[in-house]
Amino acid sequence: MKMDQDTFCTQMRKATREIHTISDKLVNAKLAFGFLDNSVWADGLLVFYEVFRYLELAMVRWKHTEIGLFLHDKLSRTEAFERDLEFYLGKEWTKNYRPRDSVAKYLIHLKEVENRDPILLLAYIYHLYMGLLSGGIILRKKRQFMQKIWPFKQSETNGNNVTNFDDIYELKRYIRDTMNKIGATLDEDRKNKLIEESKTVFMLNNEIIRSVKGSETVLLKKIACFIIPAMLVLFVLLGSYK
Repeated sequence: MKMDQDTFCTQMRKATREIHTISDKLVNAKLAFGFLDNSVWADGLLVFYEVFRYLELAMVRWKHTEIGLFLHDKLSRTEAFERDLEFYLGKEWTKNYRPRDSVAKYLIHLKEVENRDPILLLAYIYHLYMGLLSGGIILRKKRQFMQKIWPFKQSETNGNNVTNFDDIYELKRYIRDTMNKIGATLDEDRKNKLIEESKTVFMLNNEIIRSVKGSETVLLKKIACFIIPAMLVLFVLLGSYK
């Protein structure tokens, strides 16, 4: 009985809870130390840039359908990604750029989904934008906080256009309400397909997140730079007592 009372967004969230948790842990493991080196943060932006770009172009292509309901000026992120990537990678970052294999695989799947049943793209639109408005904002705040207290040379605090939103709560409510309204018009078969596609969203997200470069290396280097001087000071202090 309770399932009947659940909104469609709640059903999607429940069905993906386990893989979503894995995804959250992976994002934190890969990107939480982006404050140590802008290249890690930039690589995280780079793997999602093409995905958001594809979805936003799809919204335009299908603007007269349910997909077009998510066309919202305050949600559009393509230009913001490009400004941030230009900030971190330079103005000519696109000159030798080509999507890595995991991103190319993601884009191929999105194209297949669009060709087969475009409405299933809603699973990607819903989860990716809600993720950016939730986890993306949290990562940005952690990054900004750690940049302030980290004892080494501080990273730049610019390049945050992707996570700049005028009203996060209003936008999250808009996405949920829109998705729930669409869900209420769908038959059970179509809703089940969207729920199953939601699991694929996180599987593909996890693959591209795993491809983010440098986070572990940067962390080890920074820790070494902190621990070695501290040990030397300790040895000097201990020696003075002999």
